[in-house]
Amino acid sequence: MAQRSKRPAARASRASAARAAGRAGTGRRDELLTIAADLFATGGYASTTVRDIADAAGILSGSLYHHFSSKEEMADAILSGFLEDVLAQYDEIVAAREPARETFAALVSATLLAMDRHQSAVVIYQNDGRQLAALERFAYLRDAGGRFEAAWTEVLQRGIDEGEFRRSLDVPLAYRLIRAALWTVASWYRSGGEHSAPEIADHYVAMLLDGIARGRRKKAKD
Repeated sequence: MAQRSKRPAARASRASAARAAGRAGTGRRDELLTIAADLFATGGYASTTVRDIADAAGILSGSLYHHFSSKEEMADAILSGFLEDVLAQYDEIVAAREPARETFAALVSATLLAMDRHQSAVVIYQNDGRQLAALERFAYLRDAGGRFEAAWTEVLQRGIDEGEFRRSLDVPLAYRLIRAALWTVASWYRSGGEHSAPEIADHYVAMLLDGIARGRRKKAKD
């Protein structure tokens, strides 16, 4: 009887050890992804090798393969994690059907806050996204681009229909300009710098909406 009573405890101990090992493995995997993301962002995806990542992590290349089968798998994990995060925010904002101005501001904020959380991933998406999207494994990058555009063009057109934005607004062109203004923040933004992501979002919303809100523009003084 005494021996039988020890078996559940032994199994529980092994299960606890397995969970701890799993958490440690996940932590190491996340650490390696952070290192890889920084290297891809600074040196470019094509120029960064598995050995570069292993060296930066202080391990042998072979040890890296215990966690990832290739650098493609690492880039996939980095980019898909970022896009799932930001697109989930976009979907929630669009589904709320708030007035166009509020939706516009919420999309700006969601973009910049996601950039704060995934800065290196955004740089990779900007610099290497087109090249990677040509690969079957990264086909979702093309879909993501379409979803970003659909969200923005919907709110811009709705703003026109609601009388908030100028009827003369060229929606496709406005989207391209807004996209460029937002995503290039990743090239200079630094977490913990002079301005926080929410502060930058407020400035962007003020500047961008002043450019598309209805009303007469003041003539520049001579």
